[in-house]
Amino acid sequence: MDSLCGSGELGSKFWDANLSVYTDSPDLTPCFQNSLLVWVPCIYLWAALPCYLLYLKHHRRGYIVLSHLSRLKTALAILLWCVSWADLFYSFHGLVQGWAPPPVFFISPLVVGITMLLATLLIQYERLQGVQSSGVLIIFWFLCVVCAIIPFRSKILSALAEGKISDPFRFTTFYISFALLLSALIVSCFREKPPFFSPDNEDPNPSPEASAGFLSRLFFGWFTRMAILGYRRPLVDQDLWSLNKEDCSHMVVQRLLKEWKRQQKRAAGPKATAAFGKNVSGEDQVLLGHRPRSPEASFLWALLATFRSSLLISACYKLVLDLLSFINPKLLSILIQFISNPAAPAWWGFLLAGLMFTTSMIQTLIVNQYHHGVFVYGLQLRTAIIGLIYRKALVITNSVKHQSTVGEMVNLMSVDAQRFMDVAPFINMIWSTPLQIILTIYFLWQMLGPSSLAGVALLILLIPINGMVAMKMRSYQVQQMKFKDSRIKLMSEILGGIKVLKLYAWEPSFLGLVEGIRQSELRLLRKGTYLQAISNFIWVCTPFLVTLITLGVFVCVDKNNVLDAEKAFVSVSLFDVLRMPLSMLSHLISNLTQANVSLKRIQHFLNQDELDFQCVERKTISPGYAITIHNGTFTWAQDLPPTLHSLNIQILKGALVAVVGPVGCGKSSLVSALLGEMEKLEGKVSVKGSVAYMPQQAWIQNCTLQENVLFGQTMDPKRYQQALETCALLADLEVLPGGDQTEIGEKGINLSGGQRQRVSLARAVYSNADIFLLDDPLSAVDSHVARHIFDHVIGPKGVLAGKTRLLVTHGISFLPQTDFIIVLADGQVSEMGPYSALLQHDGSFANFLRNYAPDEPQEHLEDSRIVLEQTDEEELLIDDTLSNHTGLTESEPVTYEVQRQFVRQLSAMSSEGESQSRIVPWRHLSQSEKVAEAKKTGMLIQEEKAETGKVRLRVFWDYAKAVGLWTSLVICVLYVGQSAAAIGADMWLSAWTSDAMVEGRQNNTSLRLGIYATLGILQGLLVMLSAFTMAMGGVHAASLLHKALLYNKMHSPQSFFDTTPSGRILNRFSKDINVMDEILAPSILLLLRTFCTSLSMLIIITVTTPLFLVVILPLAVLYIFTQRFYVATSRQLRRLESINRSPIYSHFSETVSGTSVIRAYRRSHDFQVLSNTKVDTNQKSSYIYIVSNRWLSIRVEFVGNCVVFFAALFAVIGRSSLNPGLVGLSVSYALQVTSVLNWMIRAMSDLESNIVAVERVMEYSRTEMEAPWVVEGSRPPEGWPLHGEVEFRNYSVRYRPGLELALKNLSLRVRGGEKVGIVGRTGAGKSSMTLALFRIVEAAEGEILIDGLNVANIGLHDLRSQLTIIPQDPILFSGTLRMNLDPFSRYSEEDIWKALELAHLHKFVSAQPAGLDFPCTEGGENLSTGQRQLVCLARALLRKSRILVLDEATAAVDLETDDLIQATIRTQFDTCTVLTIAHRLNTIMDYSRVLVLDKGVVAEFDSPSNLIAARGIFYEMARDAGLA
Repeated sequence: MDSLCGSGELGSKFWDANLSVYTDSPDLTPCFQNSLLVWVPCIYLWAALPCYLLYLKHHRRGYIVLSHLSRLKTALAILLWCVSWADLFYSFHGLVQGWAPPPVFFISPLVVGITMLLATLLIQYERLQGVQSSGVLIIFWFLCVVCAIIPFRSKILSALAEGKISDPFRFTTFYISFALLLSALIVSCFREKPPFFSPDNEDPNPSPEASAGFLSRLFFGWFTRMAILGYRRPLVDQDLWSLNKEDCSHMVVQRLLKEWKRQQKRAAGPKATAAFGKNVSGEDQVLLGHRPRSPEASFLWALLATFRSSLLISACYKLVLDLLSFINPKLLSILIQFISNPAAPAWWGFLLAGLMFTTSMIQTLIVNQYHHGVFVYGLQLRTAIIGLIYRKALVITNSVKHQSTVGEMVNLMSVDAQRFMDVAPFINMIWSTPLQIILTIYFLWQMLGPSSLAGVALLILLIPINGMVAMKMRSYQVQQMKFKDSRIKLMSEILGGIKVLKLYAWEPSFLGLVEGIRQSELRLLRKGTYLQAISNFIWVCTPFLVTLITLGVFVCVDKNNVLDAEKAFVSVSLFDVLRMPLSMLSHLISNLTQANVSLKRIQHFLNQDELDFQCVERKTISPGYAITIHNGTFTWAQDLPPTLHSLNIQILKGALVAVVGPVGCGKSSLVSALLGEMEKLEGKVSVKGSVAYMPQQAWIQNCTLQENVLFGQTMDPKRYQQALETCALLADLEVLPGGDQTEIGEKGINLSGGQRQRVSLARAVYSNADIFLLDDPLSAVDSHVARHIFDHVIGPKGVLAGKTRLLVTHGISFLPQTDFIIVLADGQVSEMGPYSALLQHDGSFANFLRNYAPDEPQEHLEDSRIVLEQTDEEELLIDDTLSNHTGLTESEPVTYEVQRQFVRQLSAMSSEGESQSRIVPWRHLSQSEKVAEAKKTGMLIQEEKAETGKVRLRVFWDYAKAVGLWTSLVICVLYVGQSAAAIGADMWLSAWTSDAMVEGRQNNTSLRLGIYATLGILQGLLVMLSAFTMAMGGVHAASLLHKALLYNKMHSPQSFFDTTPSGRILNRFSKDINVMDEILAPSILLLLRTFCTSLSMLIIITVTTPLFLVVILPLAVLYIFTQRFYVATSRQLRRLESINRSPIYSHFSETVSGTSVIRAYRRSHDFQVLSNTKVDTNQKSSYIYIVSNRWLSIRVEFVGNCVVFFAALFAVIGRSSLNPGLVGLSVSYALQVTSVLNWMIRAMSDLESNIVAVERVMEYSRTEMEAPWVVEGSRPPEGWPLHGEVEFRNYSVRYRPGLELALKNLSLRVRGGEKVGIVGRTGAGKSSMTLALFRIVEAAEGEILIDGLNVANIGLHDLRSQLTIIPQDPILFSGTLRMNLDPFSRYSEEDIWKALELAHLHKFVSAQPAGLDFPCTEGGENLSTGQRQLVCLARALLRKSRILVLDEATAAVDLETDDLIQATIRTQFDTCTVLTIAHRLNTIMDYSRVLVLDKGVVAEFDSPSNLIAARGIFYEMARDAGLA
């Protein structure tokens, strides 16, 4: 280098230590200044260029118009280029003049000139690529300015020293270029306008991150606006910015989907790829299905391949960080040497303090970019996994659906996906920790020699111990997740069937089941937390033990080894570098074990079988046909016997085909087979054209009635109006509070069964498909309405005339008008043909018709139909409407009637039902002007409210009480003790290093070592004790809070469940309980640990350097100010995240229950988009929360870096009065402050965020409860009720305050043993009576007496257990058939078999291999609706109480079974009081009396014959049904 600088007047040496180091006024040689200082920025720019150009190529954002700012940047760069060329030409001029300048004066201007030209071109290229602020150029200009500062000072000093300027031209050009460089740096900090064609232009609330300048991104300044807003007022959803495009669900999920498909192909192998590759097509086929016996595709490889770039970038950041972390201990070593050397120049110390601050700031900036990257990567992981599980759930087979219940799938989404997000930030520690250990050993070896190996040996020894702990924790984790799944699955079912539990008084049994699972879960949790405590102990003690053993061996091996301040405190600071990775290693191990369990669960689910969408041929078919099945055999699961076999069916285009047959013969299965929902074993199925499907149990979404009908199609007012009119929904819109903008609750809770069916039918009609598959559409509506729907929709003259219609029905009155009838029996076609042909054929169908068809001739039937149409065309529409009560209607029965049948009226919940005489004229909706109002009035499910402001102290107090107040106090005391022991140990070490030496040796070594060891071990023991205590307290709290939540929910009134989505309640039982189980206790410990550590650090620094007190106050103010800003915002962001999480799971549960409908209408893609939107809404708050952490971290770490700077600075200032031991202690502590302060604020915010789970659980543990189950001191006498006499006295009831009375001053008496039929139009109050009898709703005034006892005075269970109801909705729970019949195990096996025989189920159950232990799936889905209704009858036969209520209980069975059931009821309940809400009027014609209700009052009450003679309301009904 010296040769470059030449000799002579302008020449100099490259390096001169006397000039630069050993002097009180340091400077660099002119050669150094003209060469290296000039080249450093240029080398940086050229080195960064290739990577930067590659980045710009892949991140084009449109171009930016040439602005004044851009012109100014370019002009400055060109001027700098000109100045450097001027320097170069000046050097050539010198050469020509004969005074040859050194080579460096040619090289440096040339290098700078070319680099400035590059910078000019780069400015313009960035503009064309849409870069608003260039980080590469800002760093370049910054380096140029920094490197020019030294020559700036040198030139002035040399001019002053010599009294003249030696080289005026270069002096002038240097200061001109310095001014230009400074200007270029300042100008480059301003950002350009947004580029043209930017996607941000379309976003209503774009994230400022995309357009933020480089410095704003570096310091996360763009978030400040949100922090200020969050501090001023609680944030709401509308305040949140949109996600960046690359973080949105549709982008992330597609990336993972692509890799997952690749993994599946690889796992399937070449043969499978060839076989299945041909068949795979369409949106739903993205996840390959049906690969029997092939190995599972690896989900881990799919994840790694998808996110490899994020992993690689984060790994680079981490590597730089790990290397930087060793600079400060090295600087500390030099600082201690400086303090020990009084002769050293003072500027050395100031330089060291400055270098420490600079290194810490660089570390801060890089660590925050690194953390931002890994946390966002974790967020993307969660998004992708949720999206993949959602897509998979849309295509799994029915057998898989029965194995993986909704609860389990929700758990995969909520808990398992979250675990991947939790493990992402720690993933680089797998390789980073060993690297840090190796570097630490290297530096220690340099200082302490072979003694350092003792510490290393201890570290290696601890690895297998931790491995064992991790293995054990993993096994507990697997078992615990199984219990968690079972608990959530059971809770999901309980919430689905809560009304049935209440009616049967079965809550204690199910409460016991949930508690049993929870206890098993807590046992494992307890073991896991104890292991976690041991793990914590090991890692807290490891750095200390390593220090102790290393220093102990060092002083004991050789008496001449002296432990001075440099060796002791540099070793301590090196081990402190290890403290963070080692303490986080326990986190990593536990998170990795949890993630591994989750990985296997998700992988198993994603590899499950899928529906084969090619099993139904949709393109080719025999000419003239719409549906053909050739030799088709179908099953619900591969391991089950075929449900349908040897089917040969051909249906002509435009035909109306009826499918009939007894309960369980396979009618619904046939429809499913045509939809491709069943597994095809053999044969060929062809369906040509679009399909509309109406399931037997209507699937209704939680959205407005209009959205349910449109089902994602665009609005066509004419077609929409026609759908509403023909499906008889106009009168309902009159009654619903918000018209067609009324929000329909979850599962259609605020619609009656009939309305749900008609909304489902309207959806089919509006879809305008080619083929209509209607699975018993007329079952849940009144006969008038059924006739209207048949005539106007399904029949030969309906709106669907000309379309192909497959109608499954139990009713026979419409069969003559069908084109073709298929009769099924035991899964096979027993007969088929037109109605007349089947009658002549004289088979089983003809016999059935003779028994049940009307006696009058066919023509008479037609006549009566025409008369009916003329007289009642307008009136009938009001018969099936719902009042504006929002819950507690009974749901649908599912079959149909003969002409003699009674017209079933669904009861509604208030007195606003239409009277029969009122005419509802046809009218066209003019809803548009009413939409806004309607939206308001039609809301049923209130949006979940976010708590705002600080988490109330009461929540902390509640949690402390749940942990135990004494336990909480003990934990705090133990932590204070641990901090005291830590301070003591370090002060002792400082005193030890300052011990006087006698003959080059230290005395008292063994005493010093012994006390140091004692204090350290005491610290470790206190940590373990506190962790154990917290573990016990945390599990105790989780147990108590879950119990309180469960107890409250089991005691909540029915109205609570009707107005609260089950997803919202389940979220409390899954995510929030999970937070209390696993996250809350560790975050409390982390806060205590960091708080005590930071306090002890400040005490030590202040004691050693009292001058530090001067800056502690402003730094504390800055810290608290930042923290206050941050916590207000972050807390609200976490609350919003919690609230936005529920809709994801509610939507998912809803989707899973309606997959067959979604697939039939080919709406899978739309639902995926809807799910993506809900996930993105949730991730918005998560993303901004992550940024808020980084924003805070940079500002808090700045405070910590100031502490380092001032601790070093004051040590330098006061070096005359300080010994090296105290300086070492003070600065080594200061170096830890940054991370500790950071962790403390994180711990505070984590605790505030996680304690929200307690707040949410407590909120639902304190909701209003129903009356007590048992009232001690007011229990009914043994054997009550003896006679079964029921009396209503002036009884009135309303459903909720503010609603109209549903029953008004009802007074009537039913004698013991009487059979009473209850009839009435919609809204008359029929169901209200039964609900009032069971006290599902409580009296507004008046009373109900049973055998003279006022039911309001006794406990709910004492009442409900003595009544029996066969509800309209046959709900079963997953478990055995025996559990569904007798959950308390009160009856003998003989009793159960007898009940099954009487319920006509004996044949079915005895045919099952498991008998009474036959497993019922979730909701009893493996039984037909009719069979489920028979199970409910068997329940009633087992209870055999004195009072029986039949709530239209036989609607879902065929006519033969209905007759058998009615006979069973007459014989088995002959001495009981029977109250029947009638559906088929012929079933109550022989009853003692009939009660006719109208608008909540008694209209008529007498024997059927008297009522017919009186020619009132009942007479009209009987006449309509052909019975009068």
